[in-house]
Amino acid sequence: MHALIGEFLGTMTLIVFGDGVVANVVLRKTKGSGADWIVIATGWGMAVMVAVFVATATGSPDGDINPAVTLAKWITGMHQDPAMIAGYIVAQIAGGFAGGVLVWLAYLPHFRATPEKELKLAVFCTDPGIRSPFGNVLCEIVSTAIFLLCLGGIVATDNVSPGLLPFLVGGLVWAVGLSLGGPTGYAINPARDLGPRLAHAALPIHGKGGCDWGYAWVPVVGPVIGAGIGGLLWYGLILLP
Repeated sequence: MHALIGEFLGTMTLIVFGDGVVANVVLRKTKGSGADWIVIATGWGMAVMVAVFVATATGSPDGDINPAVTLAKWITGMHQDPAMIAGYIVAQIAGGFAGGVLVWLAYLPHFRATPEKELKLAVFCTDPGIRSPFGNVLCEIVSTAIFLLCLGGIVATDNVSPGLLPFLVGGLVWAVGLSLGGPTGYAINPARDLGPRLAHAALPIHGKGGCDWGYAWVPVVGPVIGAGIGGLLWYGLILLP
């Protein structure tokens, strides 16, 4: 139960800072309105760093905060209990939902001041620059697999102290966002997209539109496939040798 609480709170923190920076950039009349992609990518990198600290400090011994990481660790043998894996994923999605609610509360008047429905949705979940189902899924697969391969490399480095890991993982997410985030907004985390998207669906957001459920499968299926590939790369190229 402590581990599930840690995963919930860690993912909630991830969304508060990650979706929070998106809200600051895309909503009207905020202090950060009109800033660029570098601000968003930087905010997400720092969100991951802080979220890992929160997750591990509040009970999770792993600080996954991402179903793709949890699945990759199962493939590598780091996670072995299927019930624990399922519990982690449910806690992560629930944390994403809670984080979305908190962002909405923090920016409440700015949702009313923003007429564009698509910008309100963008606060909560990803959408592609060019809508191409195959290309979008492929981008999420590549981004997630590379992220997990690099994460395995960081974790396996003997001369990195545990206290540095959240900083390095945050830097890795920052790099992924700057380099591979342009096509789809780099979900690389099903809970990061699905949890807040569910919050968008449930909340009484002023003037909101639909939740774009026709695209919602992409940031779930892509990272899950990427988790399988990334987990195999992690195991075969880093752990086995």
